[in-house]
Amino acid sequence: MRTETAVLQEPVAKKRELPEFKWVNLTINGQSFKLKLQPWVSLLDAIREYAGLTGTKKGCDHGQCGACTVLINGKRINSCLTLAVMKDGEAITTIEGLSDGAVNHPLQDAFIEHDAFQCGYCTPGQICSAVGMINEGRAHSLEDVQELMSGNICRCGAYNNINAAIMEVKSKMA
Repeated sequence: MRTETAVLQEPVAKKRELPEFKWVNLTINGQSFKLKLQPWVSLLDAIREYAGLTGTKKGCDHGQCGACTVLINGKRINSCLTLAVMKDGEAITTIEGLSDGAVNHPLQDAFIEHDAFQCGYCTPGQICSAVGMINEGRAHSLEDVQELMSGNICRCGAYNNINAAIMEVKSKMA
């Protein structure tokens, strides 16, 4: 055990300086955005606050509720757990990008038909997650859908209606 006091006037290791801002190219819903972001800005905040697309919701901000789910190259992710700089150049789809403005995505229509949204706060994340889950091709039964959608929380408890909407669209796509 050392007993002397170490007197240090300089840091032992030179501090690594983070860049204050970085240019990031995001393609969101087919539109290119060149954003000047701090490296620690989440993808969720980049989408909502910098690109101005507020359909994606900030729920828990800890990856536990799924309200912020978006698609990256067709795969679902929680955008609150991803840094925007990590997705530089990738294709991002939000709830706004699922519709062409005139025609809804089949899941959007099914959610309406099955009253699968109560307050609607989780709905964008639920729909994006369902699209990603269908793209994955691993859900073959209601039990599979329930398990694979378990990362998306609905505080209103509309799970039966959400599952019915997803199962209807899955059956039409089969």
